[in-house]
Amino acid sequence: MEPKITVSSIVETYEDPDKVVRSIKEIFPCWNSDLIIDQTEFPSTRESFLISGAANSLDVLLSIVRDNRTLDTALDSMAMDSSDNLASFSISRQSASIGKISFTLGERPLGGTIEVLLEGEDVGLWLEQQTWHGGRSTIPRSIGDEVSMGKEGAPAEWFDGKGRRTMSLDD
Repeated sequence: MEPKITVSSIVETYEDPDKVVRSIKEIFPCWNSDLIIDQTEFPSTRESFLISGAANSLDVLLSIVRDNRTLDTALDSMAMDSSDNLASFSISRQSASIGKISFTLGERPLGGTIEVLLEGEDVGLWLEQQTWHGGRSTIPRSIGDEVSMGKEGAPAEWFDGKGRRTMSLDD
C-alpha cells in the first residue's frame, strides 16, 4: 500500500512563491498546498514561510531516477532517515525546477530544498519494491546493507584501487 506523502518547502523572503510551487509541481504534479500564497511586490516585507501539502504519489520522481539508472542511490537516499513506518528525505528545488532529481544530504543547497515525508506501514519495504531493478537479481540490495552509501553520501566501494572486488557476490 502506498504511503501517505507530505511535501513541503520553505519560501524565503527573497524567493518568488510561484516559482517554488512550480518546482514542487514539476516532480509532484498533483501536489496541493494547504496555504494560499499572496503575491507581494518587490521589495518584499513578508517573512519566510513553510508551504506544505499532500502528494498522491512518487511516480514522477521514481520515473526520473529509473530513467537515469540511479535507483540504488535513490533507495539509499530516501531510506537514510527512516524507521518502520516513516521515511524522510530532501531533494534540490533547483534541480526539481528543470525536472531533475538531486538528493540533498546535510546543509541546505543554493535554491532550497523540497522535503518529502512518507508515512505508512512498512515504508522501507515499499521503497525497496519501488526502486527494484533487474540488477538486484544478481546483487540483492536492502535498506542499510553493506553496500549502502554512508550518511555523508560516500559510496560503498565494490572494487579496490587495482580493480579487485571488495565484496563477494556469493553472500
